[in-house]
Parts: sequence; C-alpha cells; structure tokens
Amino acid sequence: MGTTGAGLSQYLRTHPCARLSLSASDPISAALSAHLELVQALEQLRAPIETFAAEVSAAIERGGRVFWIGNGGSAADSQHLAAELVGRFERERPGLPAMALTTDTAVLTSVANDYGFEAVFARQVEALCRPGDVLIGLSTSGNSANILRAMECAARLDVYRVGLTGQGGGRLRERCELWLGVPSDSTARIQEAHMLIGHILCDLVEQRAARNMAG
Repeated sequence: MGTTGAGLSQYLRTHPCARLSLSASDPISAALSAHLELVQALEQLRAPIETFAAEVSAAIERGGRVFWIGNGGSAADSQHLAAELVGRFERERPGLPAMALTTDTAVLTSVANDYGFEAVFARQVEALCRPGDVLIGLSTSGNSANILRAMECAARLDVYRVGLTGQGGGRLRERCELWLGVPSDSTARIQEAHMLIGHILCDLVEQRAARNMAG
C-alpha cells in the first residue's frame, strides 16, 4: 500500500474494503490504525474532559474523595487510575484521596452472595460515599447493571457522577451528571481511550494540586 501513519488512517477511513482487507492480512497495522484514528477523534471530548478534571479537583479541594468502579478490564483500569491519584502521575504533590471499589474481595463476594452481583458497588457507595464525593463509572456498553445501581445510590447521596462509555452511552448516560462517550463500538478501542482520558485527567488534577502546594 505504501502508506503509513496518518496517511494510512485517512486511507482506511475512505476505503472500507481496504480496511477489511488490512484487518485480515495485517491485524497489527489494522489495530494501530484504528487506535490512532480514535485517539484523534477524542479531540471532540476536550470540553467534557476539562469539566471532568475541574470537578474532580474541586471535590478534592473541598475534602471530597474520588471513587472508581468498573467490571473486568474496566475494573483494572479503575484500580490503575485510582493508584495514579493516590501515588504519583508525573510530579510531586500530596497524595490525593481516590479508591477503586473493585479490590476488596471479602466485600465483593459477601455482597454478591447476600444481595446479588448487581449490588456489589451500590452497597459500597452507600457505606463509603458522602455528599461532595465523585463516583466514576467505566462501562464500555453503558449498561452494566451494577454500575447503574451504584449511580442511582450515588444520586440519592448527592455524589457527583461521571460515566465513561462507548458511543451511545447506554443507560449510564442518563444516570450521570457528566458523560464522556468514546466514539467507537470496539471494546478494546474504548478501553484504550478510557485509559488515555484517565491519564489526561490525572495530569490535569495533579498539575492543579502541585500549583496549590506551591502557592
């Protein structure tokens, strides 16, 4: 084909048959091209990402905490991003109060056993979240029942709710005060975009925390 990088991405956008052929014959290039194309499309989420960072920073500054929830790969992403805030992303600053509600196996298994898997996050939100906190739900489909129930509980507690999904947003879109929908139907690409958005969030929140420490 003789085309690489941005040129390849543009070519595949305008030649769907070539995309299918490349996916079959060169899955590595196909995945890289799809990833680059989606990353470029995330520019359309600039405003909600800025709002996301501002809300998280404001919550932390008033003594609130940041809670993350997700299933499967999104559970791992939740733990990863909570760790970036508690520890350090790229610069020195105080530890920031963040927690993934996906890590306590005793809580998860006891709640699932007694109340059903749909309650595993809602029960923790009920126990731990307070007005002024932030709850972030990662769901590629936007229809994960345990995420939806947790958001309903958070709404009753006056917790600020953020949803990260794929395009469309599913039912989670209507359960959040801020929704960030990645323009893709591919689970892998959506999860990659969620992590990029999460890293941008951590960077913006960390910059603000470092400025506050210095000032």
